[in-house]
Amino acid sequence: MKHLSSTESMGILLSRRSVIGAATASLGCSIMGKAMASGQISPTMSVSPPSVVSEPPRVWGNNAPLAYTPDPDVIALDPSFNDVIFGNAPLRQIWAGPQIWLEGPAWSTEGRFLLVNDVVGSKQYRFSPEERTMAVFRPESYHGNGNTFDREGRLLTCEHGLRRVIRWEHDGRCTVIADSFENKRLNSPNDIVVDNDGGVWFTDPPYGDGLWEGHPNAPIKGRPTDRHLLWNLDEEVAQEIGGQEGQQTHVFRIDPKTGKLDAVVAGGRFAGPNGLCFSPDRKTLYIASSDDKPVSGNNYGHRNIYAFNVTPDGLSEGRVFADMVLAGQKLMPDGIRADVMGNIWVGASGPLGLCGVFVYAPSGKLIGRLRMPRSISNLTFGGPQRDRLFMCSGNAIFSLDVATQGCGLS
Repeated sequence: MKHLSSTESMGILLSRRSVIGAATASLGCSIMGKAMASGQISPTMSVSPPSVVSEPPRVWGNNAPLAYTPDPDVIALDPSFNDVIFGNAPLRQIWAGPQIWLEGPAWSTEGRFLLVNDVVGSKQYRFSPEERTMAVFRPESYHGNGNTFDREGRLLTCEHGLRRVIRWEHDGRCTVIADSFENKRLNSPNDIVVDNDGGVWFTDPPYGDGLWEGHPNAPIKGRPTDRHLLWNLDEEVAQEIGGQEGQQTHVFRIDPKTGKLDAVVAGGRFAGPNGLCFSPDRKTLYIASSDDKPVSGNNYGHRNIYAFNVTPDGLSEGRVFADMVLAGQKLMPDGIRADVMGNIWVGASGPLGLCGVFVYAPSGKLIGRLRMPRSISNLTFGGPQRDRLFMCSGNAIFSLDVATQGCGLS
């Protein structure tokens, strides 16, 4: 989520956490023409310089006026977008605090609260939308990232620090449901979803093997970038669990009956597997790539979103569902969620004025977007009727009430 002039400047192992600071600092950049400010922009137009300034210039936060009818930053690119948004619903910043990088929003239907992780701060938080209060839920999350709830209401969390996926039982016990594959530790489980049968699917990119949101691997001969780091400093369990060399990147499924861990996208074929979600009928799994190149050859990468047919044996070969190109620039997808109409809502990182949320029809057509003051990492639908979109961005949470509902559990 860095203010970039080209996507090429973001490397395969880009630290997504360093981006938001630069993007926020760039809010004072020059204002674009009235076409951009009014939201009248074609996905194929080029823009220079990018900006997120609305007309009139917008104020965010608790004291921001909400009389936007319609909101200038809710932008329809196709008439069908009007079917999923309210004409007078405003975008709101509903929280900004001392947290560093909020990820993994998951809505608790029973508790009616939003659960989020501060990946860098290594804490898990409970946010109450009604009171707009944030409280520590777990004071040590081991750099937790993605969260979801299973079909029994149990919380599932991906932990970067301990390189594992855990489940919290109703009696308070913690069960480790995945921490290794073929006798090697996982990398840093990232995002997680549950299918109708209770199977758990998660992505396992290498983003947690750095100092900021996990810890480095133990030193390995021939890797000069690691040998100067005190890889186990201030991590009591690093030597025991977290500092071992990890896997190639995979997408995994845990069988609900046997607990067996299967690689549904073979190791090393997917560059930066990140957000994932099911279509409403659970016949399609969408997976976002956050790396700008494939691992090798013509495998999955390029910051595309891929669609895979769910088969009895796992997944079909994936096809490009969306290329994340807007105004001639390729943005980076992160978290993704589907609504009950089959539209895919994507957190998009990139230049100010373009970053925010992209909304794709089931056909893969970009039908609308939310122009945000900073890049959006993860998002989910929540509220009692699941008609409120919650969006995480650095230390802030934004929301928008929509005319559709989220499908799935989180």
